[in-house]
Amino acid sequence: MFIPFYTGRVIDILGGQYQQSEFTSALLFMGLYSVGSSVSAGCRGGLLLCAISSYTCRIKVKLFGALTKQEVGFFEAIKTGEITSRLSKDTTLMAKTVGLNVNVLLRTFIKTVGMISLMMNLSWKLTLLVLMETPITGLIQNLYDTYYQRLCRAMQDSMALANESASEVVSSIRVVRSFKSEKHEARRYDERLLDIHNLKTRRDIVRAIYLLARRLTGLGMQVFMLYYGRLFIQSGQMTTGNLISFILYQSNVGANIRTLTYIFGDMLNSVGAAGKVFEYLDRKPQVSADGHLKPDQLTGNVKFNCLNFAYPANPSKTVLKDFSLELKPGQMTALVGSSGGGKSTCVSLLERFYEPQDGEILLDNEPLKSYDHHYLHKKVAVVSQDPVLFSGSVRDNIAYGLAECTLDEIQDAARKANAHDFIMQLEKGYDTEVGEGGGQLSKSEKQRIAIARALVRQPNVLILDEITSSLDTESENKVQQALASCPNITLLVIAHRLKTIEKADQIVVISGGKVEERGTHQKLMDMKGSYYKLVENIKHFGSLSVASLIFCQ
Repeated sequence: MFIPFYTGRVIDILGGQYQQSEFTSALLFMGLYSVGSSVSAGCRGGLLLCAISSYTCRIKVKLFGALTKQEVGFFEAIKTGEITSRLSKDTTLMAKTVGLNVNVLLRTFIKTVGMISLMMNLSWKLTLLVLMETPITGLIQNLYDTYYQRLCRAMQDSMALANESASEVVSSIRVVRSFKSEKHEARRYDERLLDIHNLKTRRDIVRAIYLLARRLTGLGMQVFMLYYGRLFIQSGQMTTGNLISFILYQSNVGANIRTLTYIFGDMLNSVGAAGKVFEYLDRKPQVSADGHLKPDQLTGNVKFNCLNFAYPANPSKTVLKDFSLELKPGQMTALVGSSGGGKSTCVSLLERFYEPQDGEILLDNEPLKSYDHHYLHKKVAVVSQDPVLFSGSVRDNIAYGLAECTLDEIQDAARKANAHDFIMQLEKGYDTEVGEGGGQLSKSEKQRIAIARALVRQPNVLILDEITSSLDTESENKVQQALASCPNITLLVIAHRLKTIEKADQIVVISGGKVEERGTHQKLMDMKGSYYKLVENIKHFGSLSVASLIFCQ
């Protein structure tokens, strides 16, 4: 800040009566201020980078935690590409913009105030002339910020769409290859990138015009300053050294004022990214997880009482209508019916992925929402038709979500799921990496690991959602024998194989979101109703899924 002042002082000394002591003193102070400024800038920059890195990490962790607490319906409404874009790009942009700009804003503001004070001391008239540039610069900056911010928001949305297209293709590459749609997907991705390119081009053109206007304003002000400065020197109001110091200060103050207006606009531009991040951070899940009930004993009696439910993504279509059903401990209940009838919806509601619009689900005569979230999902376990495994070892996947699970418990669950033998044949046994999504294992092996993951929790309610389609007959028999050894478990099964359904204590036929028939296999066959027709179709088509389709038609 003081270097321009001493620069002018040196010029006055050299232009007048030269004095060695004053010249040496001026150079010494210039050197000290230069060293001090350099050391301060280096320390400030290093600390700032550490702060930005720490802030970025913290905001990403908080956002990820907030996202994982949202209900399933949220992820059905918001596309994956948009979520990953907010989590990766917007958090980084937000942290860098806020961290860097706050630092530069404070530093520049303090320097500007100090320089203006020194300039007033040199010539208050020239200082007022220079400050006339500020409203002009502010007007230009305001026009620029308004348009630039709108383009930045459009770019963020366009990049989210491009990320979504890429992630969708990568996750579904088998389907893309099967239908020879590589060129179509490449063209679709290219269109997304072209939209981004067009927006960037418009943004760069706007920025070029803005920089030109800002440059012309600065040059015009320098011309006026030099003209009036010459007049002040001729009238004796300033010395040549004072004018040079003033010119150096004006150059720095002009740059600082432009920096301040730019930073203010840049922080406004980051509001779009920050707004989307905080929108997710502040969002309250529509399915509450605030229950506190954790009883020591749980029998596993489940009651669906007069449920009416429609998915949030399609609220006009009611999936379950006045649906009532009881699942008793120690009994196996099988759900059958046409595709889209509401079988999997029952599972989703029992897992508390959604809240019914009317009615409630009771577990041991207590509403599901009153139970502690972690307690509930330990006592109610589900195995789906398409099991999901995570990158890590077999052991980690079986013990997923159970920090204190022992190896003996893991192996016992694997034996019940008929998975222990094939696991021991792997290169590292239970420490073998399964790959991303379990890609190193077959579908049958993944299914058995998923069954072991459910059994290791020793649940009171176990849901098997069409898992037998991935198991051979031997594995299915062993799994059923293992389940038979747990006489007090409440078992809910959705299956395609008639042999599995026949063994159920209660068979429930669901049609149009309602319970159409209920009873044992023999009772329903004697009724010669919907279930009877399904079984007759199975004899012709060999599969309940095909039979259900024919029945639905």
